Amino acid sequence: MRIAEIKRQTAETNVALRLNLDGTGNARCDSGIGFLDHMLNLFARHGGFDLDLSCQGDNWVDDHHSVEDIGICLGKAVAQALGDKRGIARYGDILLPMDEALILCALDVSGRGESYYSLEIPTAKVGSFDTELCEEFFRAFARDAGLTLHLRQLAGKNAHHIIEGAFKACARSLAMAVALDPANADRIPSTKGMLE
Repeated sequence: MRIAEIKRQTAETNVALRLNLDGTGNARCDSGIGFLDHMLNLFARHGGFDLDLSCQGDNWVDDHHSVEDIGICLGKAVAQALGDKRGIARYGDILLPMDEALILCALDVSGRGESYYSLEIPTAKVGSFDTELCEEFFRAFARDAGLTLHLRQLAGKNAHHIIEGAFKACARSLAMAVALDPANADRIPSTKGMLE
């Protein structure tokens, strides 16, 4: 089983996260941010990952520290669970419809973490969630997971649908990329012999 446990405590947040890449889509998330919990539950379900998360953050300031640190921890968990990445498919992509929104996600478990984010979210908030934090989450996640992550919005004007589509698309693409590939068996999918 490819499982990781990450704990991160700073002056701003205290995060504990457990991820099973070979799970069944079960999630228990308590980030202190209702909308983010909903997105992480979707991420786990649509990726087939098991995710347990708790975060105590300085939400009286704002949600930025919690969102970014959760992205960091989730990314670190993916990297830790994959180890040397031996036997994985490496690449994943999807064109995902979420009602009127259409999201393209393509990712490479390259070891070179970078997010190329192009979502145009039309409102500053969904409920009480600051929509600009969506980009912060994906940037932290991609960097710490070692993913080359491209997210593009091809259609859509509903902020909730755009963000939900992005989380689902990222989860499905990640599930494809980390799937064990019989053609690679015990090989690392790189001519360099390593992914970092």
